[in-house]
Amino acid sequence: MRIYTRTGDDGTTSLFGGQRLSKDDLRIEAYGTLDELNVCIGALGSCAAVAESEDAAFLRTIQSDVFSWGSHLATVDPEMAKHLPPVPATRIDEMEAWMDAKNDALPPLSQFILPAGHPAVVAAHTCRVVCRRGERRVIALGREEAIPDGLVAYLNRLSDLFFVWSRHLHTATDTPEIPWESAP
Repeated sequence: MRIYTRTGDDGTTSLFGGQRLSKDDLRIEAYGTLDELNVCIGALGSCAAVAESEDAAFLRTIQSDVFSWGSHLATVDPEMAKHLPPVPATRIDEMEAWMDAKNDALPPLSQFILPAGHPAVVAAHTCRVVCRRGERRVIALGREEAIPDGLVAYLNRLSDLFFVWSRHLHTATDTPEIPWESAP
């Protein structure tokens, strides 16, 4: 099977179902950003501090969710959409429960912290900011076209999850948080 098709050489790409759009269309931007987020989640999961933890399976679940959301954004045909994997409505509750459990073990946050200190911490922050960008892209798309129910709330909660994950990783890697201080 060839990977290249040459059909995108004109600056367009296909959605599931065959509809062609410009590669800079809001829909392509939205699911492309979720694809980037998926790569970032994979990088976070490859960090030893995550891969060897009890949270590795949960991260894979989240990664699968993000892939599913991307497939929903790449599909405008309602008949095709019926065959896509759903993201359970309970996932946001699961993310909140995970965050609450991790947050209870963390010191109170009294100031802004810099996204630095350990590669796993930085990977979690990278997930957080790419998730926020994905959320902005999905909201922009939602002003023009229908978007999947629950996606904005999911992405909003997911970015919070990655922030808590970054703080948890400071503790798990015995790396102190770096407080933000304005430059002199």
